[in-house]
Amino acid sequence: EMSEMSERSKQNVAHGLAWSYYVGYLKIVLPRVKKSMEEFSRANPNVLACRETWKLHILVPLSCDFYDDLEKADSNIQYLMDLAETTMTRAGTKKRVYKHSLYTIRDEDNKLWHCVVEYATPLQSLYAMSQDECAAFSREERLEQAKLFYRTLEEILRGSKECAGTYRLIAYEEPGEAETHFLSREILWHLRQQQEEYALSEGNQPHTPSTTLHSTELDLQISESDLPQPLRSDCF
Repeated sequence: EMSEMSERSKQNVAHGLAWSYYVGYLKIVLPRVKKSMEEFSRANPNVLACRETWKLHILVPLSCDFYDDLEKADSNIQYLMDLAETTMTRAGTKKRVYKHSLYTIRDEDNKLWHCVVEYATPLQSLYAMSQDECAAFSREERLEQAKLFYRTLEEILRGSKECAGTYRLIAYEEPGEAETHFLSREILWHLRQQQEEYALSEGNQPHTPSTTLHSTELDLQISESDLPQPLRSDCF
């Protein structure tokens, strides 16, 4: 009876997707990300100046809708190159390849920033379900599931020793009206925050201090009681 109730309310969808994403992908690739970036930095010492940004930046759009090509999403985001590939045999596939792309982000002053960034791919499943009549998944349910996916993934990664210091979750809700460079500004905000954290950890004053608190960070604060629970709309 409990299983049927949970299935009807779709509480298990986002929770399962988050765990699958972690176990089947992030737990494999994240421990290798920093090593790949260290190798790249040795060959290109002037590109990745701030070690605090040597992470996989995972985009979590709460709409669950996104471009496969980041350059089409925002012209201030440009592909630079791929990091070294990781090859392993998995689930019957010989020499399965895992790789990440390094991007250049141009800010409002034409300064170039660099980071490894990609979307959280399970969100495509949530979006597809909301478009499929068989899933009976409404837009409102999709939004709640996206929030639950974020909260669950955040909690999982926070407790993972293997993945500590290797990722940055960037959850955001797109503005009502289209903004040409909204995505690049979201990423830049996080890069600047990490730069400040790095500068402070080194005992220096931050180079680019932030004077405002980011709205997304306010909206997505996590409490210990939030995970996992029945879907709620009052957390955001």
